[in-house]
Amino acid sequence: MVTLLARLFIRNWNNTADPAVRRAYGTLCSVFGIFLNILLSAGKFVVGAASGSVAITADAANNLSDAGSSLITLAGFFFAGRQADDEHPFGHGRAEYISGLAVSAVILIMGFDLAKTSFSKILHPSPVDTGWASFVVLGASILVKLYMFFYNRKIGRKIDSGAMRATALDSFSDVAATSVVLLSAAVSAIFKLNIDGWCGAAVSLFICYSGINAARDTLSPLLGSAPDPEFVRQVEEIVLAHPEISGIHDLIVHDYGPGRRIISLHGEVDGRGDIYVLHGVIDAIEIELARKLHCEAVIHMDPVAVEDERTVKLRSMCLELAQQIDPRIAIHDFRIVPSGEVTNLVFDAVVPKGFKLRDDETRRRIVDAVQHELEGCRAVVKIDRSYI
Repeated sequence: MVTLLARLFIRNWNNTADPAVRRAYGTLCSVFGIFLNILLSAGKFVVGAASGSVAITADAANNLSDAGSSLITLAGFFFAGRQADDEHPFGHGRAEYISGLAVSAVILIMGFDLAKTSFSKILHPSPVDTGWASFVVLGASILVKLYMFFYNRKIGRKIDSGAMRATALDSFSDVAATSVVLLSAAVSAIFKLNIDGWCGAAVSLFICYSGINAARDTLSPLLGSAPDPEFVRQVEEIVLAHPEISGIHDLIVHDYGPGRRIISLHGEVDGRGDIYVLHGVIDAIEIELARKLHCEAVIHMDPVAVEDERTVKLRSMCLELAQQIDPRIAIHDFRIVPSGEVTNLVFDAVVPKGFKLRDDETRRRIVDAVQHELEGCRAVVKIDRSYI
């Protein structure tokens, strides 16, 4: 159904790399989710009120909160699509993350409120009237929520949206929660055992769990999470496909929301090349990155001595000495600067994520190793930490 609606209402529906198409998918799924959740909530409220089941009523409230969550997500996609202005020169893409955080808060509040109601029902149980309507509504709800899980997961992967993947996880949690309510109704009907309050409490725990997961997923990009490894691979592939670029380093990805990424990197080029020709190559790469990955790129050109045997040899020796500390360490921006009787070997050493040594200790070890092993040489080292 969602695929059919996408083909009918979304222009260029298959070009999911386009931010406009991506937002259209988010809007479509949010509106469709609001419709289905309101439908489920209305049916469960009627059955819950008629049967006196707090578990069914709790599940109805959960579906209503899901509709509210979809509404907030819809608003997030709308504001995220607004163009940049004077006060927000990098656009409003992070509105999608903020809306996800608001959804998490709504889910958690609803979960705590339902937990209080359920514990009251445990302490003061009341009869539950289970009839065929309860089983029909709950069974239909499980099937609908399964469908919502599959289409949200599919679209989330298609447009690479953390918000949509979180919505899919929430739908799957609803399947488990409604199954618990269905179990409560079956136990009450067959064994005449009232576990309604306990099942309501279980539903509230599912809701709180979903809220915590959603909050974690939306807080991470707001706080500045590491970039997607697949995106990094694509950037490296595009840049290094140009023969004028011999290597890249210092790649940083600034995430201002989906479709609002700005990247910066250093591209190593032959120091003997024509600076005007190389500058033209750099400009072409920046345009290609914008066209293929929908990101704004700034590339710093680093000239390196690719043919100087002494430079190549000393660089290789310094790399070997640095990797005796940790084989994952890399070096770049290597150059030789004579200074009287001493030759300064100037370079940056990149330590990997999770590296335990402090920067000053790492620098001291590299400097001592170079001074001990390479006579007449002194290392001038800057320590970089990888952002990817």
